[in-house]
Amino acid sequence: MPLASADVSKALSLIQKAPRVRVLCHRNPDGDAIGALLGAGLMVEKAFPEKQISFHCKDPVPASFHFLPAAFRVEGPPALQKGDAVIIVDCATPKMTEMHESHPELFDKTYPVINVDHHRDNPLYGTVNLVVPTAASACEILVEIADGFGWKMSGDIATCLLTGVYTDTGGLLHNSTTAHVYRTVARLLREGARQQAIVKAVYRNQKLSTLRLWGRVLEKISVTAEGGAISAVTEGDFRATGADYSELTGAIDYVNAVPGMRFSMVLSERSGLVKGSIRTLRDDVDVAEMAGKFQGGGHKRAAGFALPGKLKPEVRWKVIEESRKEPSAPGDT
Repeated sequence: MPLASADVSKALSLIQKAPRVRVLCHRNPDGDAIGALLGAGLMVEKAFPEKQISFHCKDPVPASFHFLPAAFRVEGPPALQKGDAVIIVDCATPKMTEMHESHPELFDKTYPVINVDHHRDNPLYGTVNLVVPTAASACEILVEIADGFGWKMSGDIATCLLTGVYTDTGGLLHNSTTAHVYRTVARLLREGARQQAIVKAVYRNQKLSTLRLWGRVLEKISVTAEGGAISAVTEGDFRATGADYSELTGAIDYVNAVPGMRFSMVLSERSGLVKGSIRTLRDDVDVAEMAGKFQGGGHKRAAGFALPGKLKPEVRWKVIEESRKEPSAPGDT
């Protein structure tokens, strides 16, 4: 994996000099964001037990990831102090943290920032940018960084990082699952990652509210003339099912299973925004380019966007005249 040794050395120097290290991930965190957030922070804590380490996200940790070590240590936006170093994981742009307006000092070079990411549209906003667009997940990059630093892992750290690798590859089913990903998984298992705990919590343990919400997603699937399988859920759907916004995660994989589709999309209303998640299984479709038309981004096969507004259903009906069959004459056979 192409990480410049000079950048790795600079990142380590920034961490060594700081009395406090703040680790951040993007809003509405998924498994890779949470896994990288906790994994990175616990790695620094293990290497430098004398430092103060804190974990930050605009939104709470989804219940499906509460099994992870340190999940309940995650706080809201940080109260930064002079001398802090910041690690931002799995954030393609500053906007994804939803701290770009409340904490602009995170992105104006006031504090040293280590940017660890795998999105190809990352504008390299960090003091040090450890960005590898070919990586399947931010957690995969963190394994390489740990090796570059010469840091030891624990079973807890490996479990966090394996969670990110698993979820961003759809349980090792997505096309992004390369030979390097399998080597990373094997390495994390050797370090004590609790694979079955991840599988049970993420793939075999869904709340009733989650299943009801997914049912509404599946019920509303429509197929477009452009070859897209599209569904949408409103604020009313979240209220009726009792589901939290985070429980929508994973539903799009089922929409993406409709045969013959060029892409799939799930739209959702949330607090004055419409969020779109787009996926594809095809090599000739770039959903990151599609998301870019709505000021979003992501990867070629998985991307998203968010726009202010609300959803308005549109129903189209077409009347066709059935051909009439003339009645048979008596004696006809």
